[in-house]
Amino acid sequence: MEKTIAVLVAAHFLGDFMVHPGWLVERKKQIHFMLLHGFVHALLVYCLYQAWLCWELPLTILVVHLVIDLTKQKYKIVTAKVFAWDQIAHILSLIGIGWLLIESGYMQPFSGFGYTLIIGFAGFIATVFGSGYFVGKVAIRLKEQNQLEIDGLVNGGALIGNLERALIFLLIFIGQPAGIGFLIAAKSILRFEEAKKQKLAEYVLIGTLLSFSLAIAIASITQWVMKLEE
Repeated sequence: MEKTIAVLVAAHFLGDFMVHPGWLVERKKQIHFMLLHGFVHALLVYCLYQAWLCWELPLTILVVHLVIDLTKQKYKIVTAKVFAWDQIAHILSLIGIGWLLIESGYMQPFSGFGYTLIIGFAGFIATVFGSGYFVGKVAIRLKEQNQLEIDGLVNGGALIGNLERALIFLLIFIGQPAGIGFLIAAKSILRFEEAKKQKLAEYVLIGTLLSFSLAIAIASITQWVMKLEE
């Protein structure tokens, strides 16, 4: 059952954070684009789970995913809190769907190929891009609340954050978590001038600690879930 849930959640992360281009995010409130997004999730689950005769799984995923996304539409702005609750709702629904379909005999526990690759890749995507989306929402809120003026490259902060989390994921997977300390030290040196301004320093510190914490947590969970194959 654990591997079944892991593959379903992995498919969800890939659907939400990789196969989810900006143009689709901007138009997802339109029903036909929302349906397209739901079909993408259903197709990913069907392909990754590899239970080719079990049409009930992708159909149930499609319906439940659309219901959750429609519920989210009542919020005009997707804040960090809304995003977090949305992801929790999706993950809990996947746990319920997996358990229900197996217990009712409509599908068998996951026995397909490439389990380790599926989980590892989905974990990487969630670490780099899923965490990045959440951190970005928190950063926007902090800037608006404190009226911060931040100069820099367009999307430069987001790109730096993605690279940081990718490095953290790699360091954890090669068994060198101590390297994260050097990453923090290097960023502290580069941000030395900004640290002289209290508001800006606190903004950078909150974003950095949140980003690093999420990356370490998700990478560690991914590593643990991958071992269910053994």
